[in-house]
Amino acid sequence: MTDPPRVLLADDQTLVRTGFRMILGADGIDVVAEATNGAEAVEAARRTRPDVILLDIRMPEMDGLEATRRILAAPQAGGPRVIILTTFDLDRYVYAALSAGASGFLLKDVTPEYLVAAVRTVRTGDALLAPAITRRLVQRFARRGSDTASLHRDLASLTPRELEVLGLLARGLSNAELATRLHLAETTVKTHVARILAKLGLRDRVQAVIVASQPTNLAVSVGAAGWLTALV
Repeated sequence: MTDPPRVLLADDQTLVRTGFRMILGADGIDVVAEATNGAEAVEAARRTRPDVILLDIRMPEMDGLEATRRILAAPQAGGPRVIILTTFDLDRYVYAALSAGASGFLLKDVTPEYLVAAVRTVRTGDALLAPAITRRLVQRFARRGSDTASLHRDLASLTPRELEVLGLLARGLSNAELATRLHLAETTVKTHVARILAKLGLRDRVQAVIVASQPTNLAVSVGAAGWLTALV
């Protein structure tokens, strides 16, 4: 894709929106709309059909979780990618948003370079899984299996190599990093990832992390690929 991503910013803090808009604009990324609450975000997504939505998790009138659900369920929005903006004070809401189909999440103190990279990454269809954040995600899911019931999957259909790749995905590794770690061509890694997502009926890497982090699946994966200790 050669055109820059079209972005919707949704946050009830004016300074956050202003700062993010300036950072994205400096890199040639167009902010097509702003919203101060979830209801406005849903309407703006329908009206402007952005490529990427930066969505605060806690907003008045409608929170980011409900807004994520409504935006991703509405064909009029054009299938945007949602990045949740949060602090870890609200972990459980973040995880629910990821289960609803969000493509990743960022801390609000993210660096300008990472913000720009995140928007461009999810716009291409990938998921945002920073390793440090992913470890928190895995640890919380390992303790809260009930939070992920809607994404339960049986890993028995995966080959030993696919289980190994899934374990590394859950650590936040990119395709290039996976290729280096496994001594494979990057095209081969992409094939493995695509097969994993297809076999498990998953949307993207974020949902793969959710599935891999369920207690029952952690046990299966440890037995087949031995990667649990590296996750925590």
